[in-house]
Amino acid sequence: MALDSDSASSRGRQLRGVLALPEELVGRAWPLQGLVMIALNVAPARAGLRLDRFLAVELTDFSRARLQTLIRGGFVRLNGKPPRPRDLVRTGDMVELTEPALEKIEAQPEQMPLEILFEDNDLLVLNKPAGLVMHPGAGHQQHTLVNALLAHCQNLSGIGGRERPGIVHRLDKETSGVLVVAKNDSTHRDLSKQFAARTMQKIYLALVAGIPRKSSGVIDKAIARHPVHRQRMSIARRQGRTAKTEYRVLRAGAGMSLLECTLHSGRTHQIRVHLHHLAHPVLGDKLYGGKHAGTFPRQMLHAWKLAFRHPRTSEVMTFEAPVPADFAEAMRQIPGAS
Repeated sequence: MALDSDSASSRGRQLRGVLALPEELVGRAWPLQGLVMIALNVAPARAGLRLDRFLAVELTDFSRARLQTLIRGGFVRLNGKPPRPRDLVRTGDMVELTEPALEKIEAQPEQMPLEILFEDNDLLVLNKPAGLVMHPGAGHQQHTLVNALLAHCQNLSGIGGRERPGIVHRLDKETSGVLVVAKNDSTHRDLSKQFAARTMQKIYLALVAGIPRKSSGVIDKAIARHPVHRQRMSIARRQGRTAKTEYRVLRAGAGMSLLECTLHSGRTHQIRVHLHHLAHPVLGDKLYGGKHAGTFPRQMLHAWKLAFRHPRTSEVMTFEAPVPADFAEAMRQIPGAS
C-alpha cells in the first residue's frame, strides 16, 4: 500500500506517519487497491475555513454531509492526524481523503408491490405505505423497501452501502408518503447536495392532538438525542442540530387538527419532536404522544409533497403522494372534513 519512501521523499512532501505523495498527485484523485485517495494542499485563500467546508469547496462531487461522515469515519487526515469536521485549516496544511470502495449490496431482491409516481434511468419517486421499513437492519432483514427496490431495479446507487442502496433520505416505518430513490451514484450525490443545501421542498400532513392557538407558525428549535431515552430525540438545551419546521392549520375541530408542515431541515423525528414541543403531538405517535396518541393504529404523518431539481435535466419536478385510506378516515373525524 505504501510507495517507496526514498523515492517519495525526494519527489514529494514527507509527512510523519502518513504516505508521502509525489507533487504531481497533490490535488488529484488516484486509485489505490480499490480505494480513491485525494490529496490537497490548503491555499492562502482557503485558510481559516472549517475542514468540512474546505473539502466541500474543493471537492464539489461530495455533499458536505458525506464529507462529514468520511471525516468522522477516519477517512480524512489533516497533516497526518485524524481531525474533526470543525477543525480550521491553515495555509500549507495537507489534507488527505480516502474514499472507501462502495460496499457490495447484500440485501436480497423480493417481489413486493410498489406505488411508483415517476421513474427514469436516474431515479424513481414512489409513495411509501405506512408500516414498510426502509432498509434491512436489526430485526428486519427482509420485507423492506430496499428488498422491493432490488427486485424492481437492475441498478441502484451504492453510496448508501450494502444495506441502503439507492436510499437518499428516509421516512419512519409508520410514516407514509413520497420518497425519491437514486439509481446511480452521480444522482445520489446531486440529490444529497440538494437535501444538504435545503433547496428541496418537503411538505407533510400531520394530524395532531388539540387545536394550536396560532393558525400558523415556525418552530425553530435544535434537536439532539434524548439524554436518557436513547430511542427518542428531544429539543436540545445546549448542543444540538439546527431544525426548523413551518406549520399551518388546514382544519381543526373535535379536539384535533390537520396541519401542513414544511421542513426546512431534515433531522430524525423532526416533525414529531417539534409538534410534541408545541404541545400538539402527532396522533397515534406512541413514542412522543403519550396519552394523546389515542387509538390510531399508527402515527398520523404523511409525506405529502416533494419538489427537487432533476440532477440530469435540471428540470424542477414536483410530486404529490395521495393520502392513504387510514389517514383519510382519521381526517373525517374533524367536523366539516369530507
